[in-house]
Amino acid sequence: MKLKNSYFFTLRENSKDEDSVSGNLLVKAGFIKKTSAGVYMMLPLGLKVENKIENIIRKHMDRAGSQEVKMPALIASDYYENSGRLQGFGPSIFKLKDRSGKDMVLGPTHEELFAYASKSMIRSYKDMPFNLYQIQTKFRDEPRARFGLIRVKEFVMKDAYSFDRDEAGLDVSYKKMFDAYKDIFDEIGLDYRIVKADTGIMGGLLSEEFQAIAPIGEDSVIYCDCGYSSNEEVAELVSTLSTEEEKEIEEVATPHAKTIEEVCEYLHVDPSKSVKALLMNVNNELVVFFIRGDRELNENKVCKLLHCSEVNFADDALIAGSNAVPGFTGPIGLNAKKVVDKEVLNMRNFVCGANKEGYHYINANPSNFTYDVVGDISNVQAGDICPVCGKPLKMTKGIEVGNTFKLGTKYSKALDLHYLNTNNKEEDVWMGSYGIGVGRTMAAVVEQNYDENGIIWPTNIAPFTCAVVLISSKDEDQVRISNELYDTLQKSNVDVLLDDRDERPGVKFKDMELIGIPYRITVGRNAKDGIVELKSRTGDINEEIKVEDVVNRIQELTK
Repeated sequence: MKLKNSYFFTLRENSKDEDSVSGNLLVKAGFIKKTSAGVYMMLPLGLKVENKIENIIRKHMDRAGSQEVKMPALIASDYYENSGRLQGFGPSIFKLKDRSGKDMVLGPTHEELFAYASKSMIRSYKDMPFNLYQIQTKFRDEPRARFGLIRVKEFVMKDAYSFDRDEAGLDVSYKKMFDAYKDIFDEIGLDYRIVKADTGIMGGLLSEEFQAIAPIGEDSVIYCDCGYSSNEEVAELVSTLSTEEEKEIEEVATPHAKTIEEVCEYLHVDPSKSVKALLMNVNNELVVFFIRGDRELNENKVCKLLHCSEVNFADDALIAGSNAVPGFTGPIGLNAKKVVDKEVLNMRNFVCGANKEGYHYINANPSNFTYDVVGDISNVQAGDICPVCGKPLKMTKGIEVGNTFKLGTKYSKALDLHYLNTNNKEEDVWMGSYGIGVGRTMAAVVEQNYDENGIIWPTNIAPFTCAVVLISSKDEDQVRISNELYDTLQKSNVDVLLDDRDERPGVKFKDMELIGIPYRITVGRNAKDGIVELKSRTGDINEEIKVEDVVNRIQELTK
C-alpha cells in the first residue's frame, strides 16, 4: 500500500472516549473507529490485522480436521426457545420482528443452528465424528460496553462444534480442539494461561478458558507454579483446621461499629479472625451467608450450591421477618436460613454479630450454632493454599480470548439430535463447543505489546511487515529507490507499506511507530550511494544496509 493516495490517518491526542490502552491505541492509530457504545468500524489497518488472525485460526482449524461454514446472523427465535436459552440470555440478546411479525434474534452464539445443520447429516453412528466451524459476527447487548474491543455489542468470533457418538469420542475431539487452540495462541504470540471455568449459560460438563494476561483483564486468574490454574469464579478454596483451643464465648459491646473493618478495629482483631454475615434475597427468601471477614462472597458458587440463577441483597421488608440486625448479624440464635462457608467451620474463637444492636460475640465457635447448608462460597485470594500441591496461590488478571466446552448431550436432547447405534437403538449425540474472540485477541495483543510511542505488533499479525519511508519526495534518487524497494519487496511476498506522503520525516517516523510496523526502511540522504537504514520497532536492530540486500535481510528477520 502506498500511503499518498490511500485511506490513512492517525490522531495526535489520546482518545477521551476510551478506557483501555488497546482501545486508545487502536483508535489513535486509525485501526478502528467507534460508531456507538460497544460498536466499532474496522478500518483498513484493523481489518488487515483481523484477517491475519483469522488466517492463523483457519490454518490450525483445518489441520485439526474442522470444516468451515457460515451461519446466518439473523435467526428465528424458535431455535433458542427450543433449547431453553432464549430466557437464559435475558436482555443481552437482541430481539426483533420481521415484516410478517415473526420473532427473530441477532445471533449471540450458534450452538442451536449447528445442531440443526447436523440433523441433515447424522443418521447412524457411521456419520460421526465430524467438526464444523465458522468465523462470524455475533451480537450481545452488553449492559456496560467498555475496554475498546474487549467488551462490545458486535464482535467477530470463531466458533466450532464437534459431534460424536459418545463421551469417549467427545474426549478425543475436545483434545484436538484444545491442542489447536494452544497452537493458535502460541503462533499469535500471546502470554496466556489455560484455566478451569464455569460452564455458565452454555452448560455442559466442562469449560476451560484461554486467558491472555493483562492488567485490564476482567477475569481474576488463580494459579500456582505447580501448573494449577483456575478462573476465580470456580477456584477451589482450601482451608485448614485451626489448632486453637476453644475459649468461652463472650458478648461485648461494639457501639457505632457495624462494618467488619470498624468492628475489628474497635476490638483490635484481624479481619481474618472474624465472620461476616451477608443478608441476601434468594428466590424471594432471606438467606444469610457467613464467610470469613476478609473474604468476598462468590455468587457463582452460591448459585450452583443453591440451584438459583441470581442472588441480590435483601431489602428491609425481607429482613423484617427474622431477628437479623443489619451490621450485627451472626449465626448464633439467628431465625433465618443459614449458609456457612466450609472455611468458617475450620475457624476457632472468631468475632461475629450477636443479633443485637451494638453487640458482637468474641470467641465464637462452630459448636455454638447450627446451620442449614455448608459449602465453598468464598473467593480465593492470593496466598491461599493450592488444592494440588499445597503451596501459596498467586493471582493475576486475564482477558478471556478463547474457551472450550464439553457440552455433552445438553443441546442434542433439547433439539432432538439423535443417531442409531450399532444395535439400531436411538442415542443422543455428544457435542463440544469451541470459541475464539477475534477482536478480543487483537486487543489482548496490543495490551501486551506497546510502549510510549504506540503499538508493537508481532510480525505475523502486523498490518505490514515493513514500511519503506521516503524522506524527500523531491529527491529523484530517493523516489526511485523507494519505489524499486516497494516493488521488489511486494514481488518477494513481503507485506510492505510505502510512506510516500509529503510530510516531515518526524511525522512519518512517529506514525510508523504508532501503528507498530515491525521494520522500517528509511530511504534518505545515503540513497544516492545505494545505502538505506533498517530499524526494528523494538529498537534492537538499527543498521545501514545496501539496497540490494534489503529483501534478503527482511526475509531472514521474518523466518
